Amino acid sequence: MRRRECWLDLRAADQWRREVAEEAVHQGFEAIVADDPADLAGLPLSVTRVLVVRDEMPAELGDCGVVLVDPVRHGEPARFAGQYLGVRFGSRVDVVDAASLDLACERVRRDELTVLRFHDPTHIPLEIVLAAADGATGRIITEVDSIEEASVHLNVLERGPDGVLLRPGGPGDATKLIEVVRRRSPDLELVTLTVTGVRHSGSGERACVDTCSYLGQDEGILVGSRSRGLLLCVSETHPLPYMPMRPFRVNAGAIMSYTLTDTERTRYLCELQAGATVLAVRADGRTRPVTVGRVKIETRPLLAIDAVAPTGEQLNLIVQDDWHVRVLGPGGVVHNSTELRPGDEVLGYLPGRERHVGYPIDELCHEL
Repeated sequence: MRRRECWLDLRAADQWRREVAEEAVHQGFEAIVADDPADLAGLPLSVTRVLVVRDEMPAELGDCGVVLVDPVRHGEPARFAGQYLGVRFGSRVDVVDAASLDLACERVRRDELTVLRFHDPTHIPLEIVLAAADGATGRIITEVDSIEEASVHLNVLERGPDGVLLRPGGPGDATKLIEVVRRRSPDLELVTLTVTGVRHSGSGERACVDTCSYLGQDEGILVGSRSRGLLLCVSETHPLPYMPMRPFRVNAGAIMSYTLTDTERTRYLCELQAGATVLAVRADGRTRPVTVGRVKIETRPLLAIDAVAPTGEQLNLIVQDDWHVRVLGPGGVVHNSTELRPGDEVLGYLPGRERHVGYPIDELCHEL
């Protein structure tokens, strides 16, 4: 996975310029950008100092290591390289219309570095630029005005730019950007559970979690009646004789069941709603957050599955009483829930701590 760069823009940071710069340095930002060489003076060598040329090229570049020029106003960035030893040059383009979009596509194919600002509320120009840059070796940095916009840019065309340049709204934004850009969903250490009992349990409401993503055949979500132990319910990605597959769905369990929304926090299935996230988990423990499109709750016959972990932890899962509701075993083996028998092995996860409103907490709590 390629490392995305975090850049900070000081050009509009007036009253708290020093504070946000110090925060960015502390958080390990790759670059700090200004249009006045004086604003870059004194920054540590750990951060690249980037100067944006507004009008004419200044006589003194100060401590900057990278200079961004307008290729229309100033000409080819490469022509300056021989004049300023030790300074790298790149392009900066404001994409406002078809002509400037064409220019951006040209620069990303030619230049070592291109910084782009998109002025209209559409991501189509960024998609076009990223497609034009496919196979090129230069870096693309996009300017953003918010953490939310940065999050969107990073996912455009499934690849996003090589980094984002944030115009901060105040102290704290640099820390938030790092959390978005560097965030990676860690692997979970799944354990092999042994089924100890399967029984019919009357009827009740169960929840199907329909995501906005295609789920893999060895992928599902972790669900359980108790927060200290969850079983891996598989997605509807395996053929069924009486109905089409739903590769976006997990027929997850009874509405009061816990699930993971990230590697730390749990929610009840009935709390999930459109636009929320839930943690998709593969049989090898790899995880990724996926967006919930809807939660479909209906009354159905229920089946209770009891299992035990190698630690002796007792687990329970209540699901719809039907064979097309499935759980995963070691190696991604698929088990129809109605065909489970004592002694069968299934996969699960032991969070190891109690929960209060979904957050892990160390306190006395018995879930029976």
